[in-house]
Amino acid sequence: MELSKKDAGIFDAKYRALTIGIILAVTTVAFEGLAITTIAPSLAQKLNGLPLYGWIFSAFLLAQILGTMMIGQRINKNGVFPSFVVSILFFVIGIVIAATAVNMAMLIAGRVFQGFGAGAVITCVYYSITLGYPDKLRTKILAMFSSAYILPALIGPYIAGLLAEYLSWRFVFWLVLPFIGLAVVLTLPAFRKFSARKQGTVKSGRKEGYAVLLAVGTGLLLAGLGLITDWKGMALAAAGVLLMIQPLRKLLPAGTFGARRGLPATIASRGLFVACYHATESYVVLALTDVKNLPADLAGLIVAAGALSWSTAAWLQSKLDAKDHGTGRNKRVTAGICFMIIGVAAVMLAMGMPEGGIVFAVLSQIFTGFGIGLAHPTTGAIALQRAKAGEEGEISASLQFTDAFSPGLSIGIGGALIAVSATANWGLLTGILLALSLQLLFVILSLAISFRIRQATRTATDRGLSSSE
Repeated sequence: MELSKKDAGIFDAKYRALTIGIILAVTTVAFEGLAITTIAPSLAQKLNGLPLYGWIFSAFLLAQILGTMMIGQRINKNGVFPSFVVSILFFVIGIVIAATAVNMAMLIAGRVFQGFGAGAVITCVYYSITLGYPDKLRTKILAMFSSAYILPALIGPYIAGLLAEYLSWRFVFWLVLPFIGLAVVLTLPAFRKFSARKQGTVKSGRKEGYAVLLAVGTGLLLAGLGLITDWKGMALAAAGVLLMIQPLRKLLPAGTFGARRGLPATIASRGLFVACYHATESYVVLALTDVKNLPADLAGLIVAAGALSWSTAAWLQSKLDAKDHGTGRNKRVTAGICFMIIGVAAVMLAMGMPEGGIVFAVLSQIFTGFGIGLAHPTTGAIALQRAKAGEEGEISASLQFTDAFSPGLSIGIGGALIAVSATANWGLLTGILLALSLQLLFVILSLAISFRIRQATRTATDRGLSSSE
């Protein structure tokens, strides 16, 4: 596909509908994923499901992995049009189930459908970018793709808080339906024109199976941890761990568990600090609303401060990267993780204060958001820089997988700690502090592993070899 004009852009007539449709689809999925953070405490209380709080997030994230893996193969076989239709149907069904939920089990079921649909939709969007735009325009649409997350991150939690505070948490789900409908109307005509690319399916089929086993194993682990004081819980957790080992070995780059120098250490460090960020954000909102008794809209504003800080740091790291041509990437990852450690420690201090602590909560979100804004895009750049020719797609998939799986596991374990705290009558605050302590441990471990990225880069430069070798 060639550009019809020298200055053709993604909003030219030929691409306009597809571009706007992609932006709407991504923005809608992002809003739904971010807004739920603010309303989760309210709906957990009203559905009498606080011990299952972590599952509101974990169910979505684990199902997102399945959606990404399964639809990826379906696109190769059937093309993007039918795959996108199926993806949207799953997402909409999940919205309806969640919006009409009468108990926590029904809500979690809706979140499973939403997560599967969200992962599948984003996979279809990536595929459409490959087929729908010439190479010179792909960086522009990918930049717009990333920008589509900014607005939901800034206003999504606050709007969701307002709706939950003055109307009902159910409106947060209903709100997205008109926008996803408009995205479908704009994108489907273009998707009809894209033909399927026949590719080998054996490897993809195996990945589908591993993804299913991983989701089942993780579910068993999290369910078992919530009942860990009983022998049945111990048995479930042990079975879950056994089921998870082989899928993780196959879905992550070799050496990730041991944080081997180079790409494995990059993925391991990223997984830990991403897990820390999303879990901390989830449990901070719960603490603000149910321990500090703040209204949901104010809690949403505090979360939005972290999102704004993330965006600022991401912009700053791109400028620094252009200035030093990537030579300072390792330092930026380390600095970002250090900011996150300060942020998590500050929020634990804020939650432990008998009165007040709101200023510390805001500062913690700013520090944590700024830290991940430095480290997250930089580790992505480092990982892709270390890719051998032809491995870019596989490494991109590893990054997406890590970003979905690690928070799902971390939030779930935090939820299990809260459930155990409730069972032992320790109180909600104790459970939240236990969950936050786990996140602090994760981010400290991420910092330790990040130094192995630096060593790998130096070794690779000296020897002229790929750091993944």
